[in-house]
Amino acid sequence: MAEKSIETTDSVTKQYIVVQIGNEKYGMDIGYVDNIIRMQKFTRVPKAQSYFMGIINLRGEIVSVMSVRKKMGLEDDVFTNASRIIILKIEEKGLIGVIVDEVCEVVTLNDSEIEPVAQSAKNGKELFINGIGKKGDTLISLFEIGAIVEEKDNN
Repeated sequence: MAEKSIETTDSVTKQYIVVQIGNEKYGMDIGYVDNIIRMQKFTRVPKAQSYFMGIINLRGEIVSVMSVRKKMGLEDDVFTNASRIIILKIEEKGLIGVIVDEVCEVVTLNDSEIEPVAQSAKNGKELFINGIGKKGDTLISLFEIGAIVEEKDNN
C-alpha cells in the first residue's frame, strides 16, 4: 500500500538552464547559476589559457569569463544579440562567467529522463558531459560543471 509514496520519492528532479552552443543544446544545473547577463566588454588577461576571454566587473566584483566553445575544442565564439554570459557560483572558485550563444529555457528533468554518457565516448567533448536529458523530442547534453570550470594548461 505504501508503494505509491515510494514511486514519488524515488524520482529525483532537477532544473537545468538550457543553452545553445552552435547547433547543440546543453543543460546547466540551475543550482550553480548565480546570474545571466548580456554580453559586455571584457578585459583581456595576459598569458591566460586560450579559453579564458578575460575579466569583467560585475557589481564591483571581478569575474573571470571563459569560452565554453574554446574549452571544448569547438570553433570560436560568434557574438550576437542573443549571446549571454552565465555567471556560475562555484564553492571553491567563487564566480565564473561562461559564454553561451543563447539561453533557451529552464527545464525540469527527473532521473528517468536522464541517460548516463557511455564510458567509451571519450573524444574530448564528452568529458564535459555527465548525461543526456530527454525532453520530448529534444536531447540536451548535461554539462559536468566541475570539468567545464576546471583550469588546465597551467604551465
